[in-house]
Amino acid sequence: MINGNRFMTKKPSKPKHVYLMSNGDLRLSANQKCWPEQARMEAVLGKALRAKGWTVVRAHPFDKEKRHGFIDSQKMGMEVFRGLDPQAPLIVAECVWQYSHHVLPGLFTHQGPILTVANWSGTWPGLVGMLNLNGSMTKAGIRYSTLWSEDFTDRFFEEGLRQWLEEGEVTHDQSHVKDLALLKLPLADEQTGRRAARRFKEQKAILGVFDEGCMGMFNAIIPDELLHPTGVFKERLSQSALYAAMRQVSDAEAREALHWLLKKGMTFAWGQDEETELTESQTLAQCKMYIAAVRIADEFGCAAIGIQYQQGLKDLAPASDLAEGLLNNVERPPVKCRRSGRILYSGEAVPHFNEVDECAGLDGLVTNRLWRELGFAPENTLHDLRWGRHYKGNGLNDYVWVFLISGAAPPAHFIGGYKGARSERQPPMYFRLGGGTLKGISKPGHIVWSRVFVANGKLHCDLGVAEVVKLPESETQRRWRETTPQWPIMHAVLQGISRDQMMARHKSNHIQVAYAPNARQAHRACRIKAAMLAELGLEVHLCGEVAMV
Repeated sequence: MINGNRFMTKKPSKPKHVYLMSNGDLRLSANQKCWPEQARMEAVLGKALRAKGWTVVRAHPFDKEKRHGFIDSQKMGMEVFRGLDPQAPLIVAECVWQYSHHVLPGLFTHQGPILTVANWSGTWPGLVGMLNLNGSMTKAGIRYSTLWSEDFTDRFFEEGLRQWLEEGEVTHDQSHVKDLALLKLPLADEQTGRRAARRFKEQKAILGVFDEGCMGMFNAIIPDELLHPTGVFKERLSQSALYAAMRQVSDAEAREALHWLLKKGMTFAWGQDEETELTESQTLAQCKMYIAAVRIADEFGCAAIGIQYQQGLKDLAPASDLAEGLLNNVERPPVKCRRSGRILYSGEAVPHFNEVDECAGLDGLVTNRLWRELGFAPENTLHDLRWGRHYKGNGLNDYVWVFLISGAAPPAHFIGGYKGARSERQPPMYFRLGGGTLKGISKPGHIVWSRVFVANGKLHCDLGVAEVVKLPESETQRRWRETTPQWPIMHAVLQGISRDQMMARHKSNHIQVAYAPNARQAHRACRIKAAMLAELGLEVHLCGEVAMV
């Protein structure tokens, strides 16, 4: 337990002294497991700072009882900041997933230069955590700089760190970003997008939000006054209601859904140990969640839904990811209305925004509607922008990103569809009650990627095109081993955007993706979607190489 006076002594910082803090998870098991990697990262970062003549002052101590040195609650974060000189330089160093709201109150009032730093590694989602913090600070209007590095000795990091220490900020190349307002789209594409937007706003739509604010993702909450002008409104639902609805689903209905999946060729890595393995009973509970979610969506007229899961529901039921992936797929186990027996959302996906990321929810719903109008497969999903590495071989010589999410990708995105899908137990440190993922390798093809975010009190969206490539099985397995092997993976090459440009610009841990039939149609769909979002009132930015013809 934190002593109330432990962080209360506020002393002026000495010259060339920099605070170092590490924000962590709310879950003790995750903080303990990830701490050794964080400690190694801080040691290397500290060496880089000392080499430039600076002294590192850790803003909060290692906790011997908890066996980690992370800030693990908003309460603790506030107490830590009460003891810091608000004018001093501050580094938030991350090699893990972190809950941004733990430190946002202190960062909001901190007056000294702020730098976020992550190690370029897939071991734990530190890059993902840093991007979430960056997006959250962007939404909150907090000035900050950001850097990343594999070993903190490369020229890019060295020059960025020097600039921050000397000038209090780091500048990055963002020449790949072009404001739509300064571009001229083909007239037919612009008219198509704007007509689609007007229909969208006229029809209106409801986002079903099962408990807001998942895992500290402040950046993932769209203020109502920004959302409503798009024609979308929230129905705030409770995860306790979802759990109650699960209990109304019969065992026979759950088994029927599971039988449907098995008949489609999906495999399940079942074992016997509930604590460490996926079991059939966990999968059946996930099938009940899927059925209950569809029924609640129908009851409230939701066009898309988002389940938080990670807090609250994680203590009651297995993981939501299998259900989420099924919801995002057009072809999925049929769900009947309990009263009338009619098939709900027949022939449609029920777009799901993972981790109740409302920015992804708006994006996913817009994409679903537009792709259907264009005659494209409407399945879309978010992924974590997890990590990446240059790959040379098999005709490739490019930077290949690892897009990875906890299991909510639709089978339509996978090589082999359901036959290429496998459910494996979620890692116990995050998912105590187990439950399986919806794992697969995304098929080669062309995609439109996007991200809706909040900045300067307005809704924005970045869009671009990318190619999903097929890597050798050995390389795919290596990338899975270096990240989270239970989760679905996408190998993506961003068109006209370097690794560092993407990291410097992206205002979220998540990236939205949707397939187009070919490269030409991907560029066309990107242009039309840009026009649609602009008509909905968003400030739109095209990123990288998006063709204008």
